[in-house]
Amino acid sequence: MLDRYAIRLLRPALDAAAGGLQRLGVHADAVTWAGFAIGLGGAAAIALQRPRLGLVLLLASRLCDGLDGALARRTRPTDRGAFLDITLDFLFYASVPLAFALADPPANALAAAVLLAAFIGTGSTFLAYAALAAQRGQRSVAYPDKGLYYLGGLTEAGETLACFAAMCWWPQHFAPIALGFAALCALTVVTRLAAGWRGLPP
Repeated sequence: MLDRYAIRLLRPALDAAAGGLQRLGVHADAVTWAGFAIGLGGAAAIALQRPRLGLVLLLASRLCDGLDGALARRTRPTDRGAFLDITLDFLFYASVPLAFALADPPANALAAAVLLAAFIGTGSTFLAYAALAAQRGQRSVAYPDKGLYYLGGLTEAGETLACFAAMCWWPQHFAPIALGFAALCALTVVTRLAAGWRGLPP
């Protein structure tokens, strides 16, 4: 829900930064890999019980996630780049609940498992619709610049990052934050199932 507003707000700054990277000869895929590595560094910091440092690295990682798309649009977007971007995004998202589980297994492991299961639901409905929409030649009106058909919901990238920020700021409340967000993810799964039922008629 927040993504389209965040994109509109951040696009001028991202485009300017992408122009600088383009002049330096930086490739979009390199930015994608760098963002993923920084994100895993953030997860490692969380696992080592340094969640505030983890938050800084998570935010830097998501900045790279915005930059790689802006840079790709200035050069030539590729299917390989879109594949790499979405795959590493999902691996990054999974790493954060896992990190909190490792930081404090007795307090966090169950809630982390529930949230990871919810992520499987949101991720599978997103990717399944994207694959079938591509076969039918459908294009997203709300997110025309995305490499895949972007099926929105209550829990998109912006909401997920806000959830991770809350977890890092109040790590002692990880379990209720994770369970609450898992419930929102479940609602997203329901809305995406409904959208798929309507948008992919026989």
